Amino acid sequence: MKLQVLTTVDEILSQIEMIKFLYPNMTKERYESFLSDMIPKNYKQVAVFSEDKCIGLTGFWFGTKLWTGKYLEIDNFIVHPDYRKNGIGKLLTNFIDEKAKELNCTCVVLDAFTGNFDAHRFYYNQGYVPRGFHFIKTIDEKGYS
Repeated sequence: MKLQVLTTVDEILSQIEMIKFLYPNMTKERYESFLSDMIPKNYKQVAVFSEDKCIGLTGFWFGTKLWTGKYLEIDNFIVHPDYRKNGIGKLLTNFIDEKAKELNCTCVVLDAFTGNFDAHRFYYNQGYVPRGFHFIKTIDEKGYS
């Protein structure tokens, strides 16, 4: 297995099938539009490959907030269903931890949907703890994937 950082629209777009595990209705055009907006704002992905097949990936970006200072945020953490419980997620979180240290971040943050108990268990096992609630107010339901 090898880790690869994906930084361009084309590199990231080539792994759209992994994104479809989370967002089955995501179109290539919509994904490309989102990536064109996100990449200039420090967005990247790291992918795990077994030979030429992507079996895990997560997006990440970093910034600064008043409550944390510099932080790194995990975004859309995915392990291919056929490869779960094989250490792929741990490879990704280890990479994220090292990247956060390299960027002098104070913490790594993420959102997990409230009903995604498998993800909650995984993140607890990786040392993450809930710090608060992430509230949303939907303005345009058609904007969701």
